[in-house]
Amino acid sequence: MEGEIHAWRAAGFELFSGVNVLSKAFGEFVEAAYDTPRITAQELKAKVDSSQKVIILDSRPEDEYHRMCIPGGIDTPGSELAYRVHDLTLDPEALVVVNCAGRTRSIIGAQSLINAGIPNPVAALKGGTMGWQLAGFQLKHGQDRHAPPPSLAALSKAKACAARVADRFRVKKIGADTLKAWMTETDTRTLFLVDVRLPGEFEAGHLKGARNAPGGQLVQATDEYVAVRNARLVLVDDTEVRAVMTASWLVQMGWRDVYVLSGGIGDEPLVRGPHTPEIFEFEKTDSITPLELKEMLDSGESVAIVDLSTSTQYQHRHIPGAWWGTRSGLESGLESVLPVDSLVLTSQDMIMAHLAAEDIRAVLPDMPIRVLEGGTESWVKAGLPTEEGLEHVLCEVDDVWYKPYEHKDAPREAMRDYLTWEVALVDQIKRDGDAGFRLPETGQSLSDKKA
Repeated sequence: MEGEIHAWRAAGFELFSGVNVLSKAFGEFVEAAYDTPRITAQELKAKVDSSQKVIILDSRPEDEYHRMCIPGGIDTPGSELAYRVHDLTLDPEALVVVNCAGRTRSIIGAQSLINAGIPNPVAALKGGTMGWQLAGFQLKHGQDRHAPPPSLAALSKAKACAARVADRFRVKKIGADTLKAWMTETDTRTLFLVDVRLPGEFEAGHLKGARNAPGGQLVQATDEYVAVRNARLVLVDDTEVRAVMTASWLVQMGWRDVYVLSGGIGDEPLVRGPHTPEIFEFEKTDSITPLELKEMLDSGESVAIVDLSTSTQYQHRHIPGAWWGTRSGLESGLESVLPVDSLVLTSQDMIMAHLAAEDIRAVLPDMPIRVLEGGTESWVKAGLPTEEGLEHVLCEVDDVWYKPYEHKDAPREAMRDYLTWEVALVDQIKRDGDAGFRLPETGQSLSDKKA
């Protein structure tokens, strides 16, 4: 674009900061359009302390929930809510409170349950876990309490709820034959086949060509999963419940060609394992198993480990003594680890490590280089020790956008700034004018949003 973003600003157009902007603004639109009930941290704490009937459902993925959660919260990510809630709400008088880290998933999650028609009163926790912390209350860490798969009776209720939602929001469905036809047209029309089940379910067996956007993350972070505006989106699960709930929100977000695969994965042939993107001319380098690497380290061999995970992943957990760096920063940063007899590269998914191996070999052609088989996760699964922190750094730490609670300096101020940014987004999106948020029933759009 001529003049780059400076010219965009000079023309009077909007520039945005932060991540997942469209999804975040959509959450604010939903709260205003539906008048989604909310509850403050202080109000929730008072109800819990007085032993009132409250069910706290945490709508974030497992890793976020495990890191920190509100005491008593049950992990029930996004689109899992209407699927798994019915065995948890046998008492229709119990208040169901949905939380996330901030606002968006709390709002979308609570309104999902209301749209699904559960009999319980429902509210979104204002500010999520950040609001809880800012109110002076403590969070739990390392919790492992997850909503179970639905019983047969609960699944029947979930399907009935999804059918009502599909009818209300005009969710479109296609059959397997149509999907197969569309998959032959990808040279002329972009298609995203998105499996909205949880990662473990996806890896146990999914349709060929599908990618995983679990637990409502497709609504929370649409831009991370769908890179082409107005592409065809086909959502799939095993019962249609989670796919329908997700599709209902994408329709309101303004996606025109969103479909649910009728019958779900059905009897189609399935592929096991995680989604692996195709990388042209990608070649793997020699690998080493976690136990072989442990033997090398124990023997005192001169080997350096370089971790190419994100800086936040590295800080959370890495192999003892491993260095951290980005692929682009390795050429100048490797001087810090030399001289060594060999290098072992690791990353969260191995792919980045294999790509970086080629880069290093161009600079150090005689250096033996291997990649940790299975990446850092395989080291953890082997029961080998890890450490935390960001002490061995090869280059500038500027690889990711830090979440407010990940800031080491003034985290409370960062949380307040983030929540303020989130609320203000909807007005910025309105000024920009390109978002297609609209409620199908009323026709209400972003321009109709009440202040």
